[in-house]
Amino acid sequence: MEETRITPSRENCDYTSCYCEENVWRLCESVKTERTAPLEELFVIFVSNQNRMVPLWKQKSGRGDQPVIWDYHVILLHVGPQNRSLVYDLDSALSFPCSLELYATQALRSDRQINPAYHRCLRVVPADSFLLNFASDRSHMKNPDGTWKMPPPPYPPIHTAEAQMNLDDFISMDPQVGWGQVYNLDQFLHRFLLDSPTAASS
Repeated sequence: MEETRITPSRENCDYTSCYCEENVWRLCESVKTERTAPLEELFVIFVSNQNRMVPLWKQKSGRGDQPVIWDYHVILLHVGPQNRSLVYDLDSALSFPCSLELYATQALRSDRQINPAYHRCLRVVPADSFLLNFASDRSHMKNPDGTWKMPPPPYPPIHTAEAQMNLDDFISMDPQVGWGQVYNLDQFLHRFLLDSPTAASS
């Protein structure tokens, strides 16, 4: 079934490889500017763990059915009416968007058969909070000699009045750090697949 997008088509989204946090920031900004959905229905999801080694399947950079091991990854979740949750992942080989049910079974899968060192945690940040607080000077993408590991986006770095760089606070899965709420994979899926949208925003 074709899903109704609240963003431009995948081909028309701002996208820079290896800058998933900024790609999602631009998606949130687009929704806010174009008013295609209430911002309170949107959540930015950082996927990582203490070891910064998390597998995701069905990624465009993957080979066959092998997972890609990211240090972290960022996706956008839209919790719409009737708790209809859609995932926007510009790095996924799945449709854009796709249902959370499909993303869960195809891309996230389960931690139960995975070495505990690779178990996923998810930091869920309301989109308005992400737009207000996120900052990155892109220093994490520079080599010691100052060259880029991967070419940066063409627009200026994202910063706030208070911060030039706080990406690590979003990647961290310490619930005492940063913004939003931290879940393990089972908790996240229970919350956003089974609970109501109002519960998800509390």
